[in-house]
Amino acid sequence: MAGLRERKKEQTRQRIAAVALRLFAERGFDAVTVNEIAEAAEVAKATLFAYFPTKESLALEGVGGDDLAGIVARRPADQTFLEALRTHYRALAAGQAPDAGLDSLLARVRVIQDSPALLNAANGLLYQQRQALTQVLTEEYSPTAAALMAAQTAATLLTLQEKYFQRLLGGTPAQDASRALARDVELAFDLLEHGLTHAGGR
Repeated sequence: MAGLRERKKEQTRQRIAAVALRLFAERGFDAVTVNEIAEAAEVAKATLFAYFPTKESLALEGVGGDDLAGIVARRPADQTFLEALRTHYRALAAGQAPDAGLDSLLARVRVIQDSPALLNAANGLLYQQRQALTQVLTEEYSPTAAALMAAQTAATLLTLQEKYFQRLLGGTPAQDASRALARDVELAFDLLEHGLTHAGGR
């Protein structure tokens, strides 16, 4: 019974999220109310808030989702933090499903880009992600070094994400965008590990 209950809860969560994204994409984030989302998803407002505590969280599902601090904290003892992150993002780039959920992903990106409130909220989530990574790195490095390394790493990973979405939004086929992301991951971590001069020009 517990398994069935959990599946039903997940189905309800997914339905609410899908309905919210559709309404946001059609009318814009600011023009849609929580009451309208709950009504369209056929759930009570209280039920909606049980799954998504704020209206912003409905649109920001998955943003800032990579647990950088967790990846670094759980890495093997003989692996550097950059090696652990490179391994994670290399696998992420290789495992991109070209067509699965692509339309929803791009719709979410457009909704966020079109709303200053959502951009601010997304930046807040990314800041929390960076702070958590800093905290983990302070176990091995000085507070200043940890903060600087976390800032550079987080900015690099955000740029990778932005470039990937820019390609998709610009009409690049999904498989080509995934291959470009894989190349970018290697370049990004080469630069982080060896310094800015490692790029070697174009």
